[in-house]
Amino acid sequence: MPKTIQIRDVDDDVYRALVRRAGEAGVSVPELLRAEATRLAARPSVKEWLERTRRRDGSNDVDRLEVIAALDEHRGPWPDARR
Repeated sequence: MPKTIQIRDVDDDVYRALVRRAGEAGVSVPELLRAEATRLAARPSVKEWLERTRRRDGSNDVDRLEVIAALDEHRGPWPDARR
């Protein structure tokens, strides 16, 4: 069952920014806040994320040079700097 959330004492500058963003998105302020709350709730908290990353067994450890080599391969050759 949907719940109602009320936020009190929002600064004028914050409210104006929310009105502006909602207008840019073509939605109302409550619709903007509902979408943002949904997005926020779907993400893990920092604590949860840290716990998950600490549980990894290390089998996916990648060397810094391997990452750089993979990025270089993906990007392709560097443009000739002499031009």
